[in-house]
Amino acid sequence: MGYRRVLLKLSGEALMGDQRYGIDPAIVQSIATDVATVVATGTQLAIVVGGGNIFRGLKGSAAGMDRATADYVGMLATVMNAITLQDGLERAGIPTRVQSAISMQEVAEPYIRRKAIRHLEKGRVVIFGAGCGNPFFTTDTTAALRAAEIGADVVMKATKVDGVYDKDPTLHSDARRYETLTFQDVLSGELGVMDSTAIALCKDNAIPIVVFDLFGPGNIGRAVAGEAIGTRITASI
Repeated sequence: MGYRRVLLKLSGEALMGDQRYGIDPAIVQSIATDVATVVATGTQLAIVVGGGNIFRGLKGSAAGMDRATADYVGMLATVMNAITLQDGLERAGIPTRVQSAISMQEVAEPYIRRKAIRHLEKGRVVIFGAGCGNPFFTTDTTAALRAAEIGADVVMKATKVDGVYDKDPTLHSDARRYETLTFQDVLSGELGVMDSTAIALCKDNAIPIVVFDLFGPGNIGRAVAGEAIGTRITASI
């Protein structure tokens, strides 16, 4: 495979499928099937999952909630997604551990960096829930942070589109997809791939980012294998 250790970022919205809310079991099963193929090759895989399919902190804040409180509720939503994803992966025969940045020992391990790395070395998938445990930080930033902490070779961001475009492809038929970008391109162009803190973390730690379509069959395996899929973001082209 192209990468030894991978941090896969899944948005909460991706777990909804065509639903307006919640989790589509078919999507979870599809992800589990792809992940099983990747893990079988010996690639070490960690996952950061968002919570936007259940609750999004920014929307709660916009509706009048205290921003920190809204973000904590969003963190709890990510743990719900993480546990659901764990169930799907383990039903596919993949040993999986959920580590939470907020202590909830009855349902998840606390996040401990060395323990997470040890799980990965033993062939277990590690799902990081509850973001980084602090409000005002997105799960994109968490993905970049955890990738740096565990020494991941790449951050894979699985989305509903097949890469990064110069404008919204759902609204503009002439939108152009980029095959490669630099971190500086993303920051200066405000392309909205991930928030600027996440991009800066990856830039500072020389961790490339690959943005690709989650819903193409086998796309997780193709991305991990290093195939030219989606958009690749690096320090230089």
